[in-house]
This record gives sequence, C-alpha cells and structure tokens, in this order.
Amino acid sequence: MQKSTLIQSFAKIGLAVTVLSVGVATSSSAKAAVLLQDNFDTESLQLNYNAFANWNVTDGTVDLIGNPGFFDLQPGNGRYVDLDGSTANAGILSSKTSFAFNAGDVVNLTFQLAGNQRVNFADSVTVSLGSLFNETFTLPFSQGFTTFTRTFTVASATTANLAFAGAGGDNIGLLLDNVSLTSTTNSTSVPEPASMLGLLMFGALGTSSLYKRQQQVNKA
Repeated sequence: MQKSTLIQSFAKIGLAVTVLSVGVATSSSAKAAVLLQDNFDTESLQLNYNAFANWNVTDGTVDLIGNPGFFDLQPGNGRYVDLDGSTANAGILSSKTSFAFNAGDVVNLTFQLAGNQRVNFADSVTVSLGSLFNETFTLPFSQGFTTFTRTFTVASATTANLAFAGAGGDNIGLLLDNVSLTSTTNSTSVPEPASMLGLLMFGALGTSSLYKRQQQVNKA
C-alpha cells in the first residue's frame, strides 16, 4: 500500500472516531423505577382495617380479607382488600407516598380487581393518580381477579397519590389485589457546546496533521 493511500485511510478513521464520539455523547438511556408494589399479604386480616404499610384509608372503611380462611372469597390469592368495609360506607384507599413525576416520564400502573363474589349486582371503583389518570371500573359480582394495566406519558412535572375509591355502602364491594406502579424516566445526555467543539477540533487537527505529513512526503 502506498504511503498516501495509508495516510488517507488514517484520516478517514480520525473523522469516523470524531463522529462516533459525538454520537456516543448524545446517546439516550432509560431508567425504570418501582414506585409501589403491594399484594397485601403481610397485612393483618381484619374488618375495617386501617393499618396498611403503604396506604391510608382516607374515607369510609375497607376490609382486609382472604387466606387463611378469613372471608376468603377468592381462594389461592393470598390476602386482598374488600373496598366496601363493614360500616356501610365504601372506603378510599390512598397511597401514603406522594409520587413525583417529570415531563416525559412513562408511567405503568397494574392492579387486579374481582367482583364482590356475594350478591348478584355490579360494583365500581374509581382509580386515580392525581391529575395524571382517572378511570372508573365496574365488574359483575361473579368476575374473578382480573389484571388491568394502564400506561401513559406525563405531560408536565407533577406529584400525585395513587387512590382506589370504592362506591357503595352495603358492606359488599370490589376486591383489590397486586398493585404495581412503575415509572420510566427517559434521559438524554447532551454534551456542552464546548465539549462538542473540542471533539470536532480534535478530529480536525488529527486530519490536518496527517495532511501536512503527506505534503512533506510528496515534496521529498
């Protein structure tokens, strides 16, 4: 291979390295975080329960029922919440933590609901996450635990509590289990203008140096 051809090849490599460096500097990354995960299995079985590790009952009452043999309406699902407790006033289960979200965050909410399993009429619950999400779910009495998933992107920075508001007042409500809330933050690392200029200058100087050497070889 002639020297001129070899030097031109190195020059091309120098430019490629510069472009690659800029590309790496502007790469994106996604960081997922579990904000809340609860299956209620560590809670105490009790009617009108209000000693949850992750929740406050902010209105009405709820019952903590299930395995082993405490009003276990859906055997094999551990412990779960009856959202209409035993005071004829359905409860609101609200997360103790107020979660912070930034614009662009992708939020994933998953939970399980089942019908009341006792009386032949439908029950409802309104699920909300501050101003980010609000939806009412209505299930027939015989429906078993069903998984619901909602995914949405945050438009602007905000804080919010996750809440499940039961409807009714007859001590028979929807059953709640396996709540999960996660958030994925999309962050892009963009170098400062001075850093990008430095990378470009480095590539340009390397190419210029090789070119000068080529000129000297030609003169010789």
